[in-house]
Amino acid sequence: MWIYQKKLEFPVNITVPDLRLAKLLLAQYGGPDSELAAGMRYLTQRFTMPDDRIRATLNDIGTEEIAHWEIVGVMIRQSVRGATLAQLENAGLDACYALHGKGIYPADPNGVPFTASYIQSTGDPIADITFDLAAEEGARAAYERLMNLTDSEEYLAPLRFLRAREIVHYQRFGECLDILNALYPGGDQNRL
Repeated sequence: MWIYQKKLEFPVNITVPDLRLAKLLLAQYGGPDSELAAGMRYLTQRFTMPDDRIRATLNDIGTEEIAHWEIVGVMIRQSVRGATLAQLENAGLDACYALHGKGIYPADPNGVPFTASYIQSTGDPIADITFDLAAEEGARAAYERLMNLTDSEEYLAPLRFLRAREIVHYQRFGECLDILNALYPGGDQNRL
């Protein structure tokens, strides 16, 4: 179904690590609004969509979100590479280190592990796509906040790329909502 190319969708090359930012990036790796949550949400929601175009969009975007999850994971990994225990502790990553060493684990910056409860799937196509629109706007805002926390081009370039993709995803989900509104004029309750 998919072809995996052994390269990132956008290159990451962090040579000057920022452990504080690495910790904050965990929000987009394993938090409730993370790339992992989005990918799983879209790949789950596609099964109950009433139109092939919407199923294809959810499949495409869900797959791309997993590619974005990989980018964020690489950013975190490159940021902790070579860090001493004292540096990890000073950055607030000591609890993460105690549990996972320097492994990348899907949790938010506070150490709360990823959970399937982050995956919204109501079975109502309009509700799900509307939720997806909001999720993409939330992700865009999260990337902008992360960008505000660094001056490093090594971080800013991939963050700008990820933010731009969230905007495109929002537009694509808007097209899906238009299709659904045409299928169910007036919010026809027979869509459930």
